[in-house]
Amino acid sequence: MAASSNSSLSGSSVSSDPEDYQPPIWKSYLYQLQQEAPRPKRIVCPKEMETRPKYYGREFHGLISREYADELLRGADGSYLIRESQRQPGTHTLALRFGPQTFNYRLFYDGKHFVAEKRFESVHDLVTDALITLYIESKAAEYIAKMTANPIYEHLGYTSLLKEKMVQRVSRGRTDSRKVTFVRTERPIKLLASCPQISSPVVRQSALRETPEKQCFYEKIHNFKVHTFRGPHWCEYCANFMWGLIAQGVRCSDCGLNVHKQCSKLVPSDCQPDLRRIKKVFSCDLTTLVKAHNTPRPMVVDLCIREIELRGMRSEGLYRVSGFSEHVEDVRLTFDREGEKADISANAYADINIIAGALKLYLRDLPIPVITFDSYSKFIQAAKIPNAECRLEAVHEGLLQLPPAHYETLRYLMAHLKRVTTFEKDNLMNSENLSIVFGPTLMQPPEQSALTTLNDMRQQKLVVQLMIEHEDVLF
Repeated sequence: MAASSNSSLSGSSVSSDPEDYQPPIWKSYLYQLQQEAPRPKRIVCPKEMETRPKYYGREFHGLISREYADELLRGADGSYLIRESQRQPGTHTLALRFGPQTFNYRLFYDGKHFVAEKRFESVHDLVTDALITLYIESKAAEYIAKMTANPIYEHLGYTSLLKEKMVQRVSRGRTDSRKVTFVRTERPIKLLASCPQISSPVVRQSALRETPEKQCFYEKIHNFKVHTFRGPHWCEYCANFMWGLIAQGVRCSDCGLNVHKQCSKLVPSDCQPDLRRIKKVFSCDLTTLVKAHNTPRPMVVDLCIREIELRGMRSEGLYRVSGFSEHVEDVRLTFDREGEKADISANAYADINIIAGALKLYLRDLPIPVITFDSYSKFIQAAKIPNAECRLEAVHEGLLQLPPAHYETLRYLMAHLKRVTTFEKDNLMNSENLSIVFGPTLMQPPEQSALTTLNDMRQQKLVVQLMIEHEDVLF
């Protein structure tokens, strides 16, 4: 169609390495087409209609036929009117002239006007958006179908910023122990249905422990949501204009990447969350939080465990005894407001059960549990295996399928709970007691069924108990 051209109309910014910087090249063809699209022309009814709904204006013509509406609109590209349907009295139709024909759309109102997903404050805006879409699709259907073929994503815009961040992160990682990488064991021995017998449990544990290692990076998919852009905006994947009046594309609510809806399906899983966009700590996706803070685990887990191990390991009923709910809620608000600077010391919260309660609340409120919905059934089935060694290996295989940030959080938590059990004489909390507390907290069935949760409680407890008792082998 038309060649790409430079434009200063972009609502997006591009970051590149200073040495390789080139002005962004936005493809302006679709923007030019939007400027050429027909403008709405309201066909006014010559008489006042008593049946006119209060949310329509003089473009309402009452109960007229489709043929008569077509006559009224003929010859005026972009003209429109609203009529009451003869086939379905009480319903309304938007008649819109575009090119040589009249389009008829069932029109709805629920506080806003709509014919499909997009909702508009006025019928005029709805028609404007419809004319833009009809015009662009009529002129550039083939262009739109191919516009993702040569994306700029790998060369300009978001990826340049991503590469810059990764270079900084790697260089900082040489001296910073908080870098977002970690090591976990590979699959040890393929789990067979017959589970061949091994001469001694120690042999199998040794095999689990001495397997090769691999380095894992925290990948994260973008959290795209439909977005209305104010002013001209260009897609940061294909560089083409995002046309329309509202809901022109999608924006990642975690990193701010702006792309067409169709382009969002092609964007790699390389979201780098921006702290300025993370509105809260609790109830935030686990991987999103650790990538935003550049930490291997959520800082809530680190800070709470650090405080508990400092002054609460001998506390009787640790994790079983609940702190006052209003104080636990106050800790949640403190983390949401202050992040890693939150003060949870003894000066602020003398009762260690408040901190333990806050940790449990954080884990329980995760939108995706530490043991993810996708992995849940694997762990439940592993717990049902009668042979102890096969069961342990199945749990280990389940762990290897967890997302890296979830795996690392679980590893750190289990190491902590293992240390809690060494103070059992004082805190009266052994691995079984702790697994009763943490089973439903770490594992939630995907269907959120109370009956399923009740039926799986025994397996949930067993899985967590195995992870605590065999922490040194499984992780």
